[in-house]
Amino acid sequence: MGYLSCQTPGHNDIAALVALDQRALGGLWSAEGYAREIDSPNSCLLVLVQGFPGREGHPDGQSLQHSQGAAADPSKRSMVDPDQTIGLGCYWAILDEAHITVLAVDPRYQRRGLGKWLLVNLLIDAGERALTRATLEVRPSNSRALALYESFGFETLGRRRRYYTDGEDALILWQNSLKTPEFRDRLGQQRRAAIRRLGRQGWQISD
Repeated sequence: MGYLSCQTPGHNDIAALVALDQRALGGLWSAEGYAREIDSPNSCLLVLVQGFPGREGHPDGQSLQHSQGAAADPSKRSMVDPDQTIGLGCYWAILDEAHITVLAVDPRYQRRGLGKWLLVNLLIDAGERALTRATLEVRPSNSRALALYESFGFETLGRRRRYYTDGEDALILWQNSLKTPEFRDRLGQQRRAAIRRLGRQGWQISD
């Protein structure tokens, strides 16, 4: 498979984000919506990028680390070939809470553990921000997503009636122990398990 990197996108990547959104989510967010997420200090937006070793040992020969100027200025950040953007995740930091708003993988790459890898990275970021809880909405019919979240200790603590446009309810899931040693141990175990699974498929994780 080649390299797999979890990156923070910039404005130059919005077209790639919208294209992936169309493939994976049916057009949930617009270009303007992604621009707001990139600019917001309270939003954590991450993307998965695949590639193959290039001249510098990174996907397509490009460095995966942002320069100081690019990291400070979202308009200057850019990633590799947009066609290699295969997953995205986002949460909003609200007080002590990480509200996960998006977790999506390109349909061509689903059921390979990429959603778990995205969730691991989102929760690591939430911990670095000293957030104590995480929450999200999910369809009751989405059994695979429910199993994923439950494996990280999320519990169903509520329901939003007719939340989705097709009238389906949403389950409200919470994980209220992000700062505990027990959760940090669980997250570490999930991270190692995800890396092993991705490695068996030929992915090499690039930090």
